Amino acid sequence: MPESKRRNNKIKGQGSRKDVLAADNGLVLSEVEGRRTCPERKRRAADVSVELMSITPNAEDVIERACRTCYLSFHRYNPPSSTEELIKKVIQKGHHSVLEHALATFRIKGGSRVFTHELVRHRLMSPSQESQRYVEYGKTKQFEFVTPPTIRKTKFADKFKELSLQAFDFYQQMVKAGIPKEDARYILPNATTSEIVISANFRELRHIFAIRCVERAHWEIREICLEMLRIMKKQAPIVFWDFEIDEKKRIAIKT
Repeated sequence: MPESKRRNNKIKGQGSRKDVLAADNGLVLSEVEGRRTCPERKRRAADVSVELMSITPNAEDVIERACRTCYLSFHRYNPPSSTEELIKKVIQKGHHSVLEHALATFRIKGGSRVFTHELVRHRLMSPSQESQRYVEYGKTKQFEFVTPPTIRKTKFADKFKELSLQAFDFYQQMVKAGIPKEDARYILPNATTSEIVISANFRELRHIFAIRCVERAHWEIREICLEMLRIMKKQAPIVFWDFEIDEKKRIAIKT
């Protein structure tokens, strides 16, 4: 994929004070404050980014031609109109297996271990995740953490930050003393961020969006999955046409 296109598909967390103060969804966290109090840049609050790394070329055309193989109905192959008609028809009828011929891969940075623990429950998705056994925080990468918005707006915000950084400091002390990283990591909070790459076919992505973009889903996975859905609605608008994003409520519903 050309570099310019990859940049266009990357949704970066904002780092300016204006963006930080304006953010209410919990994904853009107090990076400015974290950097000011931690000038060594080894520990800070987290931004989040969702990047589309790759996608099946001409994905919707691939799906249509695979579907038409079942009936040998290639005489009806007349894209783009036939593509939209057929894909919408099979989705409405519940014949979703043909959607498995197309695949997308995402890199997600800045999500917490809480988020990744929920995401990897989707067993038909393939994850490759940052390992706390081998990654040394403060050396291999900065220690980053996520502060939930319900805490960030209360009197507990400073204490939350203080205890998160204390846990990191103790982690560093143990590692320097010779404790294996795989054991020192036990002290790190669930708020610790974890980079992850996931690959999933379009059928599985529809399932993920259907249960993770609704109001009852946890706020962090919902926000990240909404970003993924925005990308997929641009890349494969027919396959994901029936998901409507409500930007005010920050949810997506199937029409």
